[in-house]
Amino acid sequence: MSPRTRRSYDQYCSAARALDVVGDRWTLLIVRELLAGPRRYTDLHADLPGVSTDVLASRLKDMEQGGLATRRRLPPPGAAFVYELTPRGRQLLPVLQALGTWGEAELGERRPTDAVRAHWFALPLLRAIDGAGLVEVGLEEGVFHLRAGAEEGPVYGDGTAPGEPDARLVMDSATCTALSRGETSLAEAIRAGRVEVTGDGALAKELREGPAA
Repeated sequence: MSPRTRRSYDQYCSAARALDVVGDRWTLLIVRELLAGPRRYTDLHADLPGVSTDVLASRLKDMEQGGLATRRRLPPPGAAFVYELTPRGRQLLPVLQALGTWGEAELGERRPTDAVRAHWFALPLLRAIDGAGLVEVGLEEGVFHLRAGAEEGPVYGDGTAPGEPDARLVMDSATCTALSRGETSLAEAIRAGRVEVTGDGALAKELREGPAA
């Protein structure tokens, strides 16, 4: 069977070329999920509510062909296949960050039909943290961790931090939503007591003290 022929805008423009690779519906959201590290197909499907199995399989195949993701088998006892981003795929992090910033004004109130996962708040929090280190975040929806300032590897993940975090943040969903909408900054929320910061690391101290004047 010949490989799938990807559609192209056939325009000699870097933006058009980029959209040839990541412009299909769901592709950038798959990248968002894979920024958490290697994921099984079933895990991706569970955290992308609304995507069909056929579309997910098709997009993953396109991402492999486009050099954004790879598929490999985990060693025993796991022995499952996982997908993970290539270095080229991980370079899409600032693209998603910029898209998220632009989309803050579109977020509005959460609709009854809107799905939510705790780790979806990782990208706006990464934008909000001016520093580097391992951060554990506790929300009403669950716990996740993120690696502020990470230049390679997973930038966030579900569950508690894999090791002692440099800072722990606890906040309610209203505060996290306000941060995601750009209605408040993390420093403002911390000063107002809406975010609890604990930890002995340098990052925790920086967050508690706030940005230098």
